Order: sequence, then structure tokens, then C-alpha cells
Amino acid sequence: MLDQAREVLAGQEAWVVGGAVRDELLGRELVDLDIAVREPKRAARSYAKRAGGAPFALSERHGAWRVALDGGRTVDFTPLPGSIEDDLGTRDFTINAIARPLAGGEPVDPFNGREDLEARRLRAVGPTVFEDDPLRLLRAVRLEDELGLSLDGDTERLVREHAALVTRPAGERILQELRRLSPQGYGRLDELGLLEPLGGRLDERLGRFDSPDFRLVAAFGENLARLPISNELRRFARALLGAEHPAPEPRAIHRFRRATEPWALEALAFLEAEELAEDVEQARRSDPAEPLVRGEELGLPPGPEIGRLLAEIEEERAAGTIATREEALEYARRNARTVREDG
Repeated sequence: MLDQAREVLAGQEAWVVGGAVRDELLGRELVDLDIAVREPKRAARSYAKRAGGAPFALSERHGAWRVALDGGRTVDFTPLPGSIEDDLGTRDFTINAIARPLAGGEPVDPFNGREDLEARRLRAVGPTVFEDDPLRLLRAVRLEDELGLSLDGDTERLVREHAALVTRPAGERILQELRRLSPQGYGRLDELGLLEPLGGRLDERLGRFDSPDFRLVAAFGENLARLPISNELRRFARALLGAEHPAPEPRAIHRFRRATEPWALEALAFLEAEELAEDVEQARRSDPAEPLVRGEELGLPPGPEIGRLLAEIEEERAAGTIATREEALEYARRNARTVREDG
């Protein structure tokens, strides 16, 4: 990505800034590149044409552009209206306020970010960073969590003082930060007073399954619906929150799986019933490739009765009480007759 950017922006003032410089200094893989230039729109379109990416406006208000590349990589082009020192002064933490000339040369580091990196210290650029963008409250915890850093005393005090602002960013941005937190990260949110205002709480199940969505459900429970979650995450949360501890026998495992799949293992972890994981795995391995009978074979008029019968037949099959097509049809005949008589 860097070589292509140098070719496209040759002869122009351009600076690699932010997390890209930080990650380079930490020896981390470069996934996202942030370049400050005089004309971001033109730079983004030129880079996209050269690299085969898709350019789009990242922020109409601020004039930033992004080029999306294969593999989830991105290159952002941000405006540089003044000096690079002025640009760095608007950033969040000193470790993100380091710039390096794209063409090569010595870094510009007006806030001693490299020294903070060496000390594994996370320090705010100035006293208004969290008022300027409250999302930085969550980012502070995430950077501590991801990079193994520690907030310096003054910055931690600022976080605590501004904790009430944590609900102000757009829900989508809040979710993006939360999804990147480990169980320890959630503990730090709670310690700093940032978790409760968002509707979350510490839960001992946070570390029982390694999944961002699992941690969200464990921390927020029903309150997760306050955030702009996807339909998939909504279904996942409903499966976990509605799960009931199954008995260790085939019929109960079958019913449990019907209510929770494809997240049965996550639901077991949520119920703190991991001892039944092998029962679920065995049931999955034993899932038949074809049903014993299909709806049109039951000889009944269309309606919900067919779906109910088929579900019961599959449960009986899982429980081992029926195993053949003939047994399935006989079960359906008996059950259907009972329904008619009751009616």
C-alpha cells in the first residue's frame, strides 16, 4: 500500500499519520493506512485507479476520503489545510499524533508519542480530547486492551470526569468499539464508569465463549436492543437470552438445538452448561441427511398442522422412538386422528 501511495503522490506534500505510524513503530501488520494530503478527493481517486480499489467520501463535513481494498484493508486520505503540526494537535492520543513523510524521512512527533509508546503509556494530546469526540472514551479502553497500554494518571482522570459523554456518539460507532474489546476490556469499561451509562454491566459469563457477539449479549442482555444491532445479532441475542438448560438426554438436546441453533454451543456457554457440549456435537454429527417423510406425504390439507407433525417426527427420531418412513407415517396418522377427535 505504501509503495503505491508514494507513486501516486510523488512530488506532493503527504504524511503517513495516526495508527499506521503507531503500528509500524510497534512492529504490527499494516492493515489501514491514513495519509494527510492537501487534496484528499483527488488523491483517493488517483490511488483507487492505481490500486484497483473503490473510493468514497468518508466524511463530507471533514473532507476525508477512503479507498477500500481487498482483504478488508483501507487507505484514508484526510485533509491537511495547515501544517502537519496543526493536524497532529487535533488528534486523540500522543501515540496517534506522530507523522512520517510519505516519501521518507524523520517522523514529526510534537507530543513525544514515541516515548509514550516505549513506556506503554496512553496519554491524551490535550484536555479537551473527549469533549471534542466522546467516542475517544471507548477508544482509550480499546487501545489499552489491544495494545497492552495503560492510561497515564491525567488521562484516566479525564476519562472518569467525562464518562457521562460516552452515550453521545452514534450507536454504530459505539458498537464498532465494543466489538473489539476482550473480557478484560469490558472490566476496564466498568472500572472507569463507562459501561453502566451504555446500559451494560459486568457479567461472569463474558469470558466463557470467545466471540464479540457473545460478549455483547453477556454485558448488555436485553439492553443490547438499544443499540443499532443487525437482525442477525438480534436473533443471536434472542437465542441466548431465551435458552433454557436442557437435560442430558436426546429429546431435550433436540429441543434445545431447535431453539438455539446455529448457536447451541454459545447458548450452553451462556447457561454455564458447557458439560453438555459433547451431547450437542454428537447430535450434530448424527443429524440425518434427509427427513423420514415430507409434508406432502402426510395426506393432510395445507396448514400449520403439517409443520407441527414434521417437527414432532424429527424429535421422535432424535429420541430413537421411530427410525423408518413407515413408523413416521404411522405416528402422523395417530397424531392427526387425535387432533381431529379433539376438534
